[in-house]
Amino acid sequence: MWKKILPALPVLLLTGCASTFTNLTPLEQPRNANNLYPVEVAFNSQQQSLRWDSIHPYVLANGQLYDMRLTPLMTNRWEGFVPVPPGADGVTYRYKFDYLYNDLGKGATPGNALSPQYKLTILGQ
Repeated sequence: MWKKILPALPVLLLTGCASTFTNLTPLEQPRNANNLYPVEVAFNSQQQSLRWDSIHPYVLANGQLYDMRLTPLMTNRWEGFVPVPPGADGVTYRYKFDYLYNDLGKGATPGNALSPQYKLTILGQ
């Protein structure tokens, strides 16, 4: 058994679940005219091999990826918008972060982290 696990151990240690998401979005927002609702997340990782300058964050809602941007004056917070169709009472969404990390002997290797799902409720019609 150890013969199968040991060769993969460095990769598991580098790409393990070392990322945390803090959803900074209120659970409820009032309906607005443009049907776009702001979301914000803080992303932290203990993965020392992660290349922070390579992070490309998205919010995933209704099967679509929407780009996010770095929050001004912050180093680990991103913001974006999710659409909610008129008449819908909310949306379920999650965050996806694509990035590169340094892999021993291979150089830059793609990786990603996916948050749990969150529910945004829209108030009013």
